[in-house]
Amino acid sequence: MTTNILSLAGKIAVVIGGTSGIGRTLSLGVADAGADVIASARRQEQVEETAAEIERRGRQTLRIRSDVCNRASLEQLLAATLQRFGKVNILINCAGKIKRTPTLTMPEDEWAAILDTNLTGTLRACQIFGRHMLERGYGRIVNIASLNSFVALSEVAAYAASKAGVVSLTRSLAVEWSKKGVTVNAIAPGVIRTGLNAELLDNTPRGQELLLRTPMGRFGRTEELVGAAVYLSSDAASFVTGQTLVVDGGFLSSGVNQ
Repeated sequence: MTTNILSLAGKIAVVIGGTSGIGRTLSLGVADAGADVIASARRQEQVEETAAEIERRGRQTLRIRSDVCNRASLEQLLAATLQRFGKVNILINCAGKIKRTPTLTMPEDEWAAILDTNLTGTLRACQIFGRHMLERGYGRIVNIASLNSFVALSEVAAYAASKAGVVSLTRSLAVEWSKKGVTVNAIAPGVIRTGLNAELLDNTPRGQELLLRTPMGRFGRTEELVGAAVYLSSDAASFVTGQTLVVDGGFLSSGVNQ
């Protein structure tokens, strides 16, 4: 009998920010790979809808709100998951926010809010769920980075700084936790078309420039990130830690495309 090392059967996954956009797609993709998935976010109606979709796939779930800016809500999410399932094997951190603002005039509170969600929020979740994983001697943590972790896009400096920080935090946690059975990696999506950014990508000069810089000549689909998430969450990646897997249609490799 051959074992599918990419299977997530028997695993319990928590996806924070897992009810919309990329996070929702990853929640359903991890469920399709065999895991029971708790997709959590701030909006209860989206939590309910995503949970129903997970159940339609034959997987178990819970309907629990959380906010990465609220440590107590993450602790409650962990406690409820442990009460129901007894363990968490996989944590995927997808919660994020972005706002385009000229850096010269960016208010400090806007800067702080973006870093609090994208970087410190990732830290909070890693601390809370990581402690449980370290006690069990097993865990897979997958953070969501960005092209902006590596290159600048105009007027999103706070987002870029936060996502560069996510890559650095991923490395640091990998160094500290890998001997104890917990791997920590990240995915850096390229330009992925979602409901939130479709207007910008399809009908603005910025969208046209992003398309020009992508050698594949098209924007990515959220489903094209599932393979990376399943891989990094699985035993196929047992010796992979501290890495950022870029899924970008060639964007970061690109110099001149024509």
